[in-house]
Amino acid sequence: MAIATAGAIGAAEAQNRTRVIFASAIGSALEWYDFFIYGMAAALVFGELFFPKSDPTVGTLLAFATFGVGFFARPLGGLVFGHFGDKIGRKPMLVITLLLVGFGTMLIGFLPTYDQIGIWAPILLILLRLIQGFGAGAEYGGAVILLVESAPQGKRGFWGSWAPIGVSVGNLLAAGVFYIVSELPREQLLAWGWRIPFLVSIVLILVGLYIRANIMETPVFTKAMAKRQPEKAPVWQALRRQPRNFLVLVGARIAENGLGYLIPVFGLNYVVNNLGVPRSTALTALMVAFGIELVALLGFSMLSDRIGRRPVYIFGALFSAALAFPFFWLIGTKEAFLIAIAFILARAVGTAAMFGPQAAYFAELFGPTRRFSGFAFARELGSIIAGGPAPFLAAYFVLLAGGQTWAVSLYMIVLSLITAVSVWLGPETYRDDISEDAAAPR
Repeated sequence: MAIATAGAIGAAEAQNRTRVIFASAIGSALEWYDFFIYGMAAALVFGELFFPKSDPTVGTLLAFATFGVGFFARPLGGLVFGHFGDKIGRKPMLVITLLLVGFGTMLIGFLPTYDQIGIWAPILLILLRLIQGFGAGAEYGGAVILLVESAPQGKRGFWGSWAPIGVSVGNLLAAGVFYIVSELPREQLLAWGWRIPFLVSIVLILVGLYIRANIMETPVFTKAMAKRQPEKAPVWQALRRQPRNFLVLVGARIAENGLGYLIPVFGLNYVVNNLGVPRSTALTALMVAFGIELVALLGFSMLSDRIGRRPVYIFGALFSAALAFPFFWLIGTKEAFLIAIAFILARAVGTAAMFGPQAAYFAELFGPTRRFSGFAFARELGSIIAGGPAPFLAAYFVLLAGGQTWAVSLYMIVLSLITAVSVWLGPETYRDDISEDAAAPR
């Protein structure tokens, strides 16, 4: 009887772990599908639809500015949902954030354009972008923590990688859907085709909601709550008791997040609008890069389980710095194969080597009673500094430089070196016991 009971418990735990992987990956796919759909729309059509009174260059800059607005709501979302995630549990927060991100995106697909309601069109666009950002502020962090706190010892990098893999799936879906609608005649794309990628997000919402409603709370959080009461202000405790780890996380985020948006969002816009490469060619190159990145993320994450998070992460940052000028040389050829190589190197090597081990690394930097708050809030502070302004700044640098990209390359190098130094100054965590609260930075 006891053996049968133990077997049933083991089967239930295995089933829950499978659900955890799908719940985290699908949520991450939805979040980043939403954000990259918006980024691609900003790069290709929003300038005409929502800012038609401006010239094309200014319209694109304004569209990129609305892209950045969503990032200002993310730290607030990380603060609010992280706080309650450390007090009442990871699972309920993941359901709420999924709904906010998903419905914020879907409603963009119903928005009237500037020609229909005038200035209210960009105002409503910004409002929905803020709702997206508020939910996204804790969506990814919660998904990662759900995975890492459910992972077997010694495999947290592998388990954590399913959240960034979900991100790449979301990116790939975004590029694929936009590739399909971009094949429409320009008039139809601007009239109604651009709405389709936003509206289909309802599918990811329903699937993700069903899976997340059927998972259990993480064993690490359950154990922590059984031993002690929740902290009154977990984000303040993260700052007060582990300030070094908090700052390391913010710095580590700079290159991964900044380049993670600069390459596919600004890069796509530059290849299509500045170089005159067909949209289908540019989107195909991006989709190939995202597809290869799926495998690379898993490989770099598993490598970090063997040699540590810091060596893999620092490699990714330094590789990205080294690629800053060659990236634009490659896409400047206007050759489809070399454009694809540029995107593959940027995404599947540079970004993947940072983004893969990042999931486990960031979760390991904080104890269980302040992990959600510290992770989500610090991560989204990095988003404001890096990811939000990156496409806008890159486009502005090109404008100031008379169409040249050297300033963007220097910007990429600065972002990469900040991250490399931050991670070098941080602790190594891959062998730590994440069920215990660290009283001070190591």
